[in-house]
Amino acid sequence: MYEYAIAWEWLAFAVRWLHVVTAIAWIGSSFYFIALDLGLVKRDHLPVGAYGEEWQVHGGGFYHIQKYLVAPAQMPEHLTWFKWESYMTWLSGFAMLAVVYYGGADLFLIDRHVLDLTQGQAIALSMASLAIGWIIYDQLCKSPLGKNIWGLMAVLYVALVAMAWGYTQIFTGRAAFLHLGAFTATIMSANVFFIIIPNQKIVVADLIAGRTPNPKYGVIAKQRSLHNNYLTLPVIFFMLSNHYPLAFATEFNWVIAALVFLMGVTIRHWFNTTHARKGRPTWTWIVTLLIFILIMWLSTVPKALTGEEDQAAAPAFRQFAANGHFGAVVETVSARCSMCHAAEPVWEGLARPPKQVKLETEAEIASHAREIYLQAGRSHAMPPGNVTDVTPEERKLIVAWYETSVSGAKTP
Repeated sequence: MYEYAIAWEWLAFAVRWLHVVTAIAWIGSSFYFIALDLGLVKRDHLPVGAYGEEWQVHGGGFYHIQKYLVAPAQMPEHLTWFKWESYMTWLSGFAMLAVVYYGGADLFLIDRHVLDLTQGQAIALSMASLAIGWIIYDQLCKSPLGKNIWGLMAVLYVALVAMAWGYTQIFTGRAAFLHLGAFTATIMSANVFFIIIPNQKIVVADLIAGRTPNPKYGVIAKQRSLHNNYLTLPVIFFMLSNHYPLAFATEFNWVIAALVFLMGVTIRHWFNTTHARKGRPTWTWIVTLLIFILIMWLSTVPKALTGEEDQAAAPAFRQFAANGHFGAVVETVSARCSMCHAAEPVWEGLARPPKQVKLETEAEIASHAREIYLQAGRSHAMPPGNVTDVTPEERKLIVAWYETSVSGAKTP
């Protein structure tokens, strides 16, 4: 069992590493071509059919690039396809989803306090959501609504927010955000696999056969590339979010997800406008900052917004927290956390304490006060899926213990 756990841990690390490497390659090439496309300049001396050109310098050399809106008059001798970066990013991402979340469904995927699912049910819902999401998105793009660029994007935004809410009603907060990223990335990669590359192959086949390519294929591919452009940054946020419980394990996590999609739009709008040489809309960064501040506030907002009393401000709660709170926190952590966070974890499948955090002694608990506060007090990230049934009162106790300690408030 020990060797199996170690091997599985390294497999998860290897798959995550591969996913990061391929994602860098895909996102890097995507950002480069978006900037290149927006920066193209139309000049009189361009060849027939050329849309624009760009001069660039990198690595000690100069590059002269020309773009043909449909296709050149003749098929070039050598043609480089940009597709494997997308395919491998999705494949490695799904492999990571399977290894970490499907393989550890009881710990990372299922929260029976949210929805009581079996492992098979949770995994089936996960895979079905990715497939059905693509089908709905693709049909929307092909519908009459697809001819309205911004109307379609508004509808797609509503659909993404609905998915954010839906995932939080099924999985753990961590898994909900991860799935929202996977859902969005599936749309992006499927755009490449099912639409963009096949359309480009049709154009290439027409060139080889001596036919004039139909420009509609380029228009369709351009629309899907535009969607991928605005979805990239939110996907990165959701992929990174599993390290930050204040994002995924709080009361308004689905609202936070909705705001993240808006930040992706404002940030990309600045870059797109700048690369197109249409100015530098600094207002986009102001809006992004305001949205981010709103997200920070939502991550720790009192439950008063949900119609519940803010217990942290109640006199009875303050009195309870001030009377021997550390001893009570030690009891809570020892009962709820130490079976995993121990030198020799007793939780099945764990060969070592997660992130080498041990919480067996008072000194260890005190030294990890901030992590306990963030992971189990202010958010519900720990324990995963609340498998040890930490009560709301115990979480409030942890919050009070930390905040009164930091503020220097004296106990009566």
